[in-house]
Amino acid sequence: MENKKYYLSIILAGIIGGIIVLGGNKLLFNNKQLVIVDNNHQAKQVAYSPKTYPFNFTKAAKLGTKAVVHIRAEESANKAKKRFQRRGQDPFGFSFRDFFDFGQNNQFYRMKGGGSGVIISKDGYIVTNNHVVDFADDIIVTLSDKREYKAKKIGTDPSTDLAVIKIEETNLPVLELANSDKAQVGEWVMAIGNPFDYLTSSVTAGIISAKARNINIIKDDHALEEFIQTDAAVNPGNSGGALIDSEGRLLGITSAIATPTGAYAGYSFAIPSNLMKKVIDQIIRNGSDLGSKVSLGVSAATINKQIQKDLNLKLDSGVYIDEVQTGSSAEFGGVLPGDIIVKANDSEINTFEDLRKVLNFVKIGDTLKLKILRDNKYQTLRVKLRQSL
Repeated sequence: MENKKYYLSIILAGIIGGIIVLGGNKLLFNNKQLVIVDNNHQAKQVAYSPKTYPFNFTKAAKLGTKAVVHIRAEESANKAKKRFQRRGQDPFGFSFRDFFDFGQNNQFYRMKGGGSGVIISKDGYIVTNNHVVDFADDIIVTLSDKREYKAKKIGTDPSTDLAVIKIEETNLPVLELANSDKAQVGEWVMAIGNPFDYLTSSVTAGIISAKARNINIIKDDHALEEFIQTDAAVNPGNSGGALIDSEGRLLGITSAIATPTGAYAGYSFAIPSNLMKKVIDQIIRNGSDLGSKVSLGVSAATINKQIQKDLNLKLDSGVYIDEVQTGSSAEFGGVLPGDIIVKANDSEINTFEDLRKVLNFVKIGDTLKLKILRDNKYQTLRVKLRQSL
């Protein structure tokens, strides 16, 4: 009997000990700290918290997918015919596609394409890439809930590869705009779009790899590229879709990929939201394409150390005017060779690229306010932008 009691006491002690161990383990490892051994065979504690990585993207994805649309763009038969006729007037404008069907069933083949877009207003304005819709006059938009609408093209800007279209609807979901100037390299972002034209409402994630990238992909004399580079997977069909931050705010419009194959190969590029807003505001306000850009009519260069040394300049930034063209806006506005532009329309001008950005958002008839340094004295010129002679 005593042996029986002895064994029972051992079992009971084991149970109680197990409970104590489990309870202590729960208390000790509530913060999920693990002990590992490094290469020097020394034990050390490593924090393991679900709050660090991965963070939760579900809220951002839910907001983003509602505001991203699928775009089906097509050239009408009438427009295709007119395009063919224009080429017929140009002896060098024909291509083999103009003479053969290549499966298009008629010689006036109609250009077709697809992509993505982002709703930017509750009353139906949508931003996308210019290359998604520039050729089209028949545009169909499909929302995330599968509703379809015929869209009207409001205007385009080839220099930034942006376009605005509109559907007739109200109370549409809209994303809050992020300040793309404050985005940081290493920050997590999400791309939302319709890759390959059939994987609708697809979500991918990555980090910002670089900012203000110029990859010379926009074929326009006044091209303005300052892409956000990411490693979020983007493929054909994502063009015009959303790049959003972890809070679900619109950080950019996906536009291009760097690839030797035509499919995603590691890096994608998005037009930053701050640049996007300037362009689409102008397009909506004008109700048309932005058209040709203004030329100031100068030969100029960013001040660097060599120019600073050669010309014995005190400034180490700004735009040095080397030559003023006859009959140009600059000549009539009083700009002289040797002037240094340091500000234009309240924007600091440190490089020639800064000046070009300002000129991208003015038009013929506007007055450009220039702050210049001349003979070591600052002065302000008001240059009325006119058609060059």
